[in-house]
Amino acid sequence: MEMPYLETVTDLSPDNLARYDAIIDVRSPAEFADDHMPGAISLPVLSNAERAEVGTIYKQESPFRANRVGGALVARNIAIHLETALADKPKSWRPLVYCWRGGMRSNAMATILSSVGWPTGVVKGGYRTWRREVVEGLDCDEPLLPVHLIDGQTGTGKTALLHALAEQGGQVLDLEGLANHRGSAFGDVDGAQPAQRMFETEIWDQLRRMDLSKPVFVEAESALVGRRRVPRRLWRSMLAAPRIEMHMSLDVRADYLVRTYADIIAEAPRLSAAIGKLKGIQSKETIEAWLDLAAQKNFTELARQLMEQHYDPLYARSRKRREDDRVQVIELTELSPDSLKQAAQELLES
Repeated sequence: MEMPYLETVTDLSPDNLARYDAIIDVRSPAEFADDHMPGAISLPVLSNAERAEVGTIYKQESPFRANRVGGALVARNIAIHLETALADKPKSWRPLVYCWRGGMRSNAMATILSSVGWPTGVVKGGYRTWRREVVEGLDCDEPLLPVHLIDGQTGTGKTALLHALAEQGGQVLDLEGLANHRGSAFGDVDGAQPAQRMFETEIWDQLRRMDLSKPVFVEAESALVGRRRVPRRLWRSMLAAPRIEMHMSLDVRADYLVRTYADIIAEAPRLSAAIGKLKGIQSKETIEAWLDLAAQKNFTELARQLMEQHYDPLYARSRKRREDDRVQVIELTELSPDSLKQAAQELLES
């Protein structure tokens, strides 16, 4: 019986990857959690503990024994995947497999999948080939990306406008969404931030699918979103980008913040901890006054004072440092879906 071919894959473009029904990462769960190719599923041929065990044998005993022990573990784990996750795949199913560097783990899985009857691809160079593409795309100075910054004081609905732009067909890079953080002392959201490499992978995967002859809208951020660093090329592009500055009243902004940060407000210890992060920046008396407002559930007044005494002065200093003429001002009297939709349409038409 003729065995279906094994294909060596070097082209990781979205169009080429779309030829496959699944991208399978056979590395350990820890490696997968740190970063993986876009859309990949984790079917490890060695668990975290098994990978550590084989590595120890390799270093302390011999490569031959490590390969023998590792081979047995890999074979058993692949058998489990065939009997579970892959049990219902049709004959026409076409997988693409990769490991760390395109070696033993991916080739073992690909050989068995091919012998079953599935046309199988193996990424040449493994995950490192993908990582090299990400680094080459983001860890450089040029060419700058066609970024347009959505800027404005805290509470002006920058993220909401970004989402409205996406809904109207604009090209949007939501760094806070990708970093799972709202970019301030009050920015923690449920769930941990992705690893730095995973953050970069998500950014690059979105950028490579965009038409870079057209604007890419990005919210103005610092160089760090939570604990994740904005990649070099994107950061340089943001510094050089024209800005769209949102203006609205303090009352509208305060109401918007109370709605937006409802998850933090609902948990008193979490809100107190966020206020506590401003110790050393604000006086002890100010921090205590804000904690009192939180205890009294006077969240609108708390939002007003945080903006007037902390965030607005920070923004004014930042704005002064980057003064330029390429500013388009958007004046809104409310942050309703209709007003945001209209603002987004006007930006995309301008």
